[in-house]
Amino acid sequence: MKRTSAGRLARELGISKGRALEAVVKADLIAAVLKAAEKKGLTHVELAQRSGLPRSAVTGILSGSLQKVTIDRILKLIEAAGLEAEIKVREAA
Repeated sequence: MKRTSAGRLARELGISKGRALEAVVKADLIAAVLKAAEKKGLTHVELAQRSGLPRSAVTGILSGSLQKVTIDRILKLIEAAGLEAEIKVREAA
C-alpha cells in the first residue's frame, strides 16, 4: 500500500499541512490497529471492552471515519490491540 504524504494530501485537498498530517497520522494508527486486531482475532466488541470506548465508536473509527475522531481515542485502541505508539519529531528540512 502506498503511503500518502501530508504535503501531497494538503495540496490535493487544499488544506493546511498540519491538518493533512493529522489525517495521515490517524490513518496510519488506525491501519496498525486493524492489522493487529486481524492478526490476534480481536473483534470490535473486544476492542471496545478493552479500550473502554463504545462499540459504535470503535466500528466508526475502524471503518475509516476520521470525523470527530481524536488521537486520544485512537491511542486507546492502540493499547487495546496490544500495541504501543511512538511519535518522533525532527527539524524541518
